[in-house]
Amino acid sequence: MFLIIGVLLVLTYLSNMPYQQQTIIPELREVLKEQPFYELLSKIEVTYWGKTISVETRGYYYFVEFLIRKGFHFVGYGFISIVFYLFYRRFKRKYPVIYAVFTTFIIACLDELHQRYIAGRTGVFDDVLLDTAGAIIFVFLFKIGLTIFQKVGKRKKH
Repeated sequence: MFLIIGVLLVLTYLSNMPYQQQTIIPELREVLKEQPFYELLSKIEVTYWGKTISVETRGYYYFVEFLIRKGFHFVGYGFISIVFYLFYRRFKRKYPVIYAVFTTFIIACLDELHQRYIAGRTGVFDDVLLDTAGAIIFVFLFKIGLTIFQKVGKRKKH
């Protein structure tokens, strides 16, 4: 339970930060001076919020930041779904995977709604879909890994 509270507190803290406080563009300019993978990245276009996001439309550093931020959405909410899966599983809920993904979806919706009221942030349903995709993939991979781990453990005992 403390883990869930901790995760939600971190999410709330990050969600309350305006974009200007979260941007990593200055660090990217320093670390990626040579613009590695420029050719590869310049071939990628992402449609987001009805706009095309690419190196051409946003510039190299903004595009890399966009990919990093969306990657964190996917991975972060994936881990959140695992925490909820473990929570529901511990309390012997039927269908803990479904409960975990649904809970993560609701949290993502509330987070995006909240971001609409933060300066420099936008609440976008595309992010909810990305978050939910991360939740589904992570919780299913975790469940598969846990099942394999348990079966291997039972074989070693016999």
